[in-house]
Amino acid sequence: MKKKIGIVLTIALLLLSACGTKDAIVISGKPWTEQFILPYILGTYIEEKTDYQVKYEDGLGEVAIMTPAIEKGEIDLYVEYTGTGLKDVLKEESEAGESAESVYKRVKAGYEEKFDVTWLEPLGFENGYTLAYDQDRHRGDTYSDLAKSSEQEAMVFGAPHAFYERKGDGYEDLIKVYDFTFSDTKSLDPNVMYEAVKNGDVDLIPAFTTDSRIQLFDLGTTEDDLDFFPKYDAAPVVRQETLKEFPELKKVLNELGGKISAEDMLDMNARVDLDEEKPEDVAREFLIEKGLIEK
Repeated sequence: MKKKIGIVLTIALLLLSACGTKDAIVISGKPWTEQFILPYILGTYIEEKTDYQVKYEDGLGEVAIMTPAIEKGEIDLYVEYTGTGLKDVLKEESEAGESAESVYKRVKAGYEEKFDVTWLEPLGFENGYTLAYDQDRHRGDTYSDLAKSSEQEAMVFGAPHAFYERKGDGYEDLIKVYDFTFSDTKSLDPNVMYEAVKNGDVDLIPAFTTDSRIQLFDLGTTEDDLDFFPKYDAAPVVRQETLKEFPELKKVLNELGGKISAEDMLDMNARVDLDEEKPEDVAREFLIEKGLIEK
């Protein structure tokens, strides 16, 4: 009888163990072009270099959704930006002119302590903010240049709703640091704000530096001359438990460190946005062109 009980317990433990072992790494991203491409760069490279299986959760949501999803283990891995992690997630302030390395070290330590999630090697490009405008209507090389003319030209500012709610690097702090005086503000979907500024519906938007629509609409961009925004270096963030379950993962993903330039990312975004290519095809071709995987 004791022997039978022992066998039953052993089987039960094996079943529980099997249930607790993941059969695939779940990679996700945010709901915009760059974040549709990056998961396939990571996933394709993982599958080419290991025996691990990958599953994708495309366009899961913005940072408010992604952070709890990775903390709870609903996803294992996605690409985040250091400034977003620092400001929006950890609620820490950046210092004017703070180095990319300093911001990276702070978010890495904060995520490990708070979420049991770590940051791997940055991929090589920054997707930060630039204030963009229609060059037929306005001129300026820096944020300060535009701030000086904002009242005189009765500029209208347009941005996604979330930008107006951000603390530290959002609208309220921006107009304080640079002394902007706008005649009006509008909340815009991030997918339409580039066209809105080109059409003259608004005069100024907080554009993303690797967004291909800056080129598409021939928008002017400006320098953050007072270092208002922190660095926004792109890097994979991954659950530490996942790294334990898949011991080759950290080494393999770190091989992508520094391999994607801002020009590379801008080109890939354009191929999806303008040429209507599939993100997974663009990702694979990038890896082949860089000699990271075989054709």
